[in-house]
Amino acid sequence: MRLGPDFYRRDVLEVAPALLGKLVCHVTGDGKTLRGRVTEVEAYRGEQDTACHARVGRTKRTEPLYHVGGCAYVYLCYGIHRLMNVVTGPQDMPQAVLLRGLADVSGPGRLTRALGVELADNLTDLTTSSVLWLEDDAHVPQHIDTTGRIGIGYASAEDQARPWRWVDRSGDPGGAS
Repeated sequence: MRLGPDFYRRDVLEVAPALLGKLVCHVTGDGKTLRGRVTEVEAYRGEQDTACHARVGRTKRTEPLYHVGGCAYVYLCYGIHRLMNVVTGPQDMPQAVLLRGLADVSGPGRLTRALGVELADNLTDLTTSSVLWLEDDAHVPQHIDTTGRIGIGYASAEDQARPWRWVDRSGDPGGAS
């Protein structure tokens, strides 16, 4: 079942762990539907979070973060990796969940590559799109670890240490296909 608007329009700290075990679905340019089970996520929460892109305020790049929860925020990292975030919360409250891993796929750049997610998928409405969405097939992760976020050396020590990364270590219940 596709995740609806109410799922996304909650605080990022509620949505992020709830995304574990969900399926990211993407229809590629050749019409093939690829699916992957989410196993790792990180939360980014507002302009006061020095790890969040919104720390610099509203810009052309950060505009998707200010949308109402339920759209994709896809951007280029280091000029090579496309990364996909799920925007959460109410309009004008910038927060998002970085999708960091799928079953059998570790790393946010590898995740988008495995699913064929492109920069053109930025701002896709995940609640209505026929190209990119998330589903709940009732899978419940059995072993979730919570840690500090990784790869954010530019952020304050306090923000780096926040336990806003969740990892499903249950094993592969049906990975990317």
